[in-house]
Amino acid sequence: MTSDLLAPLDLAFWNIESARHPMHLGALGVFSCLSPTAGAHAADLLAVRAAAVPGLRMRIRNVWLPDVRLSRHLAAARLPLALGGAAREAAPDFDPLDHVRLHAPTDDFHAVAGQLMGRPLERDRPPWEAHVLPGESGTSFAVLFKFHHALADGLRALTLAAAVLDPMDMPEPRPRPQESARGLLPDVRRLPGLLRGTLADVGRALDIGASVALSTLGMRSSSALVSEPSGTRRTAGVAIDLDDVHRVRKSEGGTVNDVLIAVVAGALRRWLDERGDGSAGVEPRALIPVSNRRPRSAHPQGNRLSGYLIRLPVADPDPLERLRTVRTAMDRNKDAGPNRGAGAVALLADHVPALGHRLGGPLVSLAARLWFDILVTSVPLPSLGLKLGGNPLTEVYPLAPLACGQSLAVAISTYRGRVHYGLVADGRAVPDLERLADAVREEVETLLAACRT
Repeated sequence: MTSDLLAPLDLAFWNIESARHPMHLGALGVFSCLSPTAGAHAADLLAVRAAAVPGLRMRIRNVWLPDVRLSRHLAAARLPLALGGAAREAAPDFDPLDHVRLHAPTDDFHAVAGQLMGRPLERDRPPWEAHVLPGESGTSFAVLFKFHHALADGLRALTLAAAVLDPMDMPEPRPRPQESARGLLPDVRRLPGLLRGTLADVGRALDIGASVALSTLGMRSSSALVSEPSGTRRTAGVAIDLDDVHRVRKSEGGTVNDVLIAVVAGALRRWLDERGDGSAGVEPRALIPVSNRRPRSAHPQGNRLSGYLIRLPVADPDPLERLRTVRTAMDRNKDAGPNRGAGAVALLADHVPALGHRLGGPLVSLAARLWFDILVTSVPLPSLGLKLGGNPLTEVYPLAPLACGQSLAVAISTYRGRVHYGLVADGRAVPDLERLADAVREEVETLLAACRT
């Protein structure tokens, strides 16, 4: 049985979870039906195909004294940090029927998805689930995939989900060079480089820590974005035309991502004003995750995340000025790079021993509200049309984990000419999440109108 120690950030995600604060991400895919029984057939297909995907057999277990064989992918200098960690290993009694469930027909996929997103995954078996939701009309069905963040980040989750969809003709990946076996002690010839790297890591950690402290000064968030965890979830989604986003980008400059973030800022302004919370003076800190994954990494399942931190110009009444503010902030982050600044605080997980993650997880989860107010993340999707049992995927809404003490998270994916916003909220704190989804659509129309004037 092969095992791999969890990377530090994976271990952090595993240990900050609680019953009221589940740490799984998800995706709600909507498929067009070719027959009234398409949903039931899709559930059968998912169970059969899941049995053949090695990554879906992986469970997470505690490892107090890691064996060197479990740590081949760790530098020898980092082995002491793994004491008290956890490892992924194949579950000997894996049964895909425990993970794939067919539900009763529904006329509201998001309502059911919200209830399911509030239920933590079972930690004693592979931490993922697939829920098939037939539509009452018989013209569509949905599949909600849930993956624990310690098992997979957004890109890895996409890879695992794609493995149980209909096969696609993809180019064969180039073989990866084999890594040489490492001993318990580092090569003495590498010690000067290791020392320089350690000193550089310490300097970067101090720089990130200072940036985190400064990011909390002189700003106002909104009580609508902060709440005591209720353990409930609500989801909503909205799809907009990618062509409309490109029209705004070509008119005002910047990137597609700049426009999509500015849309979130404008939608929050509209939503806060309508619900009576008010947007005056509100500048919530948005965490924009950035992948640090290396191409063809030897261990692609591990989270390799940094991030940018920006203040959303919610208080600004001018939609084009909001876009310019977002573009300037993102350009400043890109110039600094993803390894510096307050948004890179996730990198500090690499400097914490595994035992520290285990003992300090609950305290770290409570600190999220001090670091940022809302998560806005983009999840890449293939441009090719995806299918399940021959039924075409027409919509896909990514669903991000909700940080402890926060009310709202936004995930964005582009698929076949449409941009899908997936919204996840604390169900008790945000009963009007559908209104925020409407505000996203209205903000795109506002930006288009402003570009024409």
